[in-house]
Amino acid sequence: MMSQNMQDSRNHQENFVHLHVHSQFSLLDGVCRPEDLVKQAKLNGQTAVAVTDHGNLYGALKFYQAAKKAGIQPIIGCEVYVARRTRKDRDGRFDRKSHHLILLCENQTGYQNLLKLISLANLEGFYEKPRVDLELLNKYHAGLICLSGCLFGEIARLLSARQYDSAKEKALEYQRIFDSNHYFLEIQNHGLPEETKIKSLLLRLSQETGIKLVATNDVHYVRKSDAQVQKILLSVRNHPESENPDIPGNSEFYLKSTQEMTELFSDIPDAVRNTVEIAERCNLEIQFHERKLPHFSQSGITDNQIYFRELCEKGMYERYGTDPAQEIRERLQYEMQVIIENGFTDYFLIVWDVVRYARNQDIPVGAGRGSGAGCLCAYCLFITEIDPIAYHLLFERFLNPGRKTMPDIDLDFCIEGRQKIKDYVVRRYGMEHVAEITVFDTLKARSAIRLTGKFLHVPYPVYDSLAKSIDPAETIREFLQKNPDLSKPNSNKQGHLQIRELLETAQLVEGLPLHVSVHAAGILITEENITEHTPVTRNDGIAVAQYTMDILEQLGLLKIDFLGLRNLTIIREAEKAI
Repeated sequence: MMSQNMQDSRNHQENFVHLHVHSQFSLLDGVCRPEDLVKQAKLNGQTAVAVTDHGNLYGALKFYQAAKKAGIQPIIGCEVYVARRTRKDRDGRFDRKSHHLILLCENQTGYQNLLKLISLANLEGFYEKPRVDLELLNKYHAGLICLSGCLFGEIARLLSARQYDSAKEKALEYQRIFDSNHYFLEIQNHGLPEETKIKSLLLRLSQETGIKLVATNDVHYVRKSDAQVQKILLSVRNHPESENPDIPGNSEFYLKSTQEMTELFSDIPDAVRNTVEIAERCNLEIQFHERKLPHFSQSGITDNQIYFRELCEKGMYERYGTDPAQEIRERLQYEMQVIIENGFTDYFLIVWDVVRYARNQDIPVGAGRGSGAGCLCAYCLFITEIDPIAYHLLFERFLNPGRKTMPDIDLDFCIEGRQKIKDYVVRRYGMEHVAEITVFDTLKARSAIRLTGKFLHVPYPVYDSLAKSIDPAETIREFLQKNPDLSKPNSNKQGHLQIRELLETAQLVEGLPLHVSVHAAGILITEENITEHTPVTRNDGIAVAQYTMDILEQLGLLKIDFLGLRNLTIIREAEKAI
């Protein structure tokens, strides 16, 4: 009977883990949707998979959640850009191009360090790309496993230039930074001549330095057939004005099976086995739904719960007179108790403070919207202007004792005063504690059809007419449901096959993120430095969280919507005119 150790060893040898993967959040380059990626990894029999997007972590936690749901071990990482000199150098002659380097989170320490590296790459090192440098890697390397990168990595570039001694010196420098157990030489085989050219040099470098090799595939799409989808995206990035873009490259950058990778690296099986060794060491656990509210502080206030009660009761008398009805008193006591017991006192005080500032600055504030209008405490704090008692509005629809998620009070401000509100919040809580929030502009049906039509050389009048026939709010799938003849494989209609191919391909492109933008209203406020919770970029002097609104809420962070409402501005101007 085979011993357990022999069985484990055999399983170890037969497995493989992808450690170099680009999701759809490697914008206009990666095609892998997180759910699709982990599903295919599972079909391949692979128990873990990494995502290493270009210079960002936009989709890291969406991927993490999708992998956990599918029973696949997620490995969070990033393909960072390393400045050729330092991150602060910006001379076009030397600094436009940077080197690629793969970083993988081994544990919580590594994750926290990766958040800082990506943030500083954007805040301090951005030039063409967000860049780190050796100074940052020396400072924030703990808990990270480093792979030397693809053909655009520094080691591969030096070997390609036949600068072996320089490559060896640089590899040893990276090994000193990350230590011998956390730095690996990456070897790839996509059938590219340059990879063949440097293969023997990588093997020699590994033998002379003792740095282990690790086999990777530079994954940009899930299936081999998806190569065309990536080329459509690349046509946007590289040839936006071209009517007939010609995108070079083969179709080998897909999520290959263990067997395929084993065959590709049959002469260096250790490079395949090392992927499993690395994966086994990556044991990061992200905690969701643990509330992380910032603390409200004000001079002279020592107990926020008492202060909250005092403000609510004072407002009750201002709203309802010196002798409010018993129903109002009891309702207010009940609401205050629920808010305090759920730990939302600071949230209400923060919102109260923002609205108070707006009113003091003569910035029009909306009367209130949504379920928050049913909160008597909000009415007594003058956050809202709708009397929930008079209109029989339910508090429980807004907040109840069993609620675990954050309450959500949307605040409407005069559109001209909204920026002053944001500036106040930054001054009040500090630049390191306030951020805007990322959103993505995705390819809608019409744009997907136009891009695909151009790429497939479909005559312009054909794809333009087809795009115009789709309602802007409609998906291609919904359009096909309304036009079932287009889905039938056999049709004698002229041009039917061409249109059907166009629609089928456009569906694969539809929904992919195209550009990064900023949420119109959302503001994030944190107790600790923002980069303890999310990587950031910078927009007009204020940080922008790379994680989207839904992820930030699931992390238990405070997000408040400051909406700029033009109608409030119009009403104010009308009042002035009168």
